[in-house]
Amino acid sequence: MTKLSVNINKIATLRNARGGDVPNVLEAAQKIESFGAEGITVHPRPDERHIRYADVRALKPILKTEFNIEGKPIQDFKNLVLKVLPAQVTLVPDAEDAITSNSGWDTIKHKSYLQEVIEEFKSYGIRTSIFVDPQEKMIEGAAETGTDRIELYTEAFAVNYAKGEPNPAMAYTKCAKLANELGLGINAGHDLSLDNVKYFKENVPYLDEVSIGHALISEALYMGLEKTIQRYLKLLK
Repeated sequence: MTKLSVNINKIATLRNARGGDVPNVLEAAQKIESFGAEGITVHPRPDERHIRYADVRALKPILKTEFNIEGKPIQDFKNLVLKVLPAQVTLVPDAEDAITSNSGWDTIKHKSYLQEVIEEFKSYGIRTSIFVDPQEKMIEGAAETGTDRIELYTEAFAVNYAKGEPNPAMAYTKCAKLANELGLGINAGHDLSLDNVKYFKENVPYLDEVSIGHALISEALYMGLEKTIQRYLKLLK
């Protein structure tokens, strides 16, 4: 089965837009878990424009499912992860001015850096994942870093699927098969939605987890959070 981890960054964005504590990020995370989600994902950035470091610290003791923290492993981020000790950390090569994640790691160029970071996190018992583009050479490079999993960056799939392109998941299918052969677990995320997640799940084997935030929270504005999560769970299983 493929697990659903819900990224709650957009809930924090809404809160921050008004100030105060409405909507409450902690309450929202607990509701999401109670509706059946199997994980909570956060992606704190240095400017704390959505999820704040304080949110991450406050979430850990109340969550009952897997906690996944995404981000670029700058020193402040590493300190946060090692204090919170989530189930999983996902390394993302964010540019400081990026609105959202827009590329995967060059696992060949940054191999030694990633090895060092991953070794430290794994020494604390944290499962590691590397955000990568659907390129087989990047999957091979990821395997050499010692990571436990990869997270396939799925924007290209979502764009091609929306255009009606034939076989929009072909590159992802190949990468998933290669990753499995190399002993890597497989996560996926970015622009997955109720419209395309079923196709992706059916065409990309060995899929352990999807992390979905923007689309899920947006869809929940129309359908409600519980109904939206239940629809995702049905499509994934």
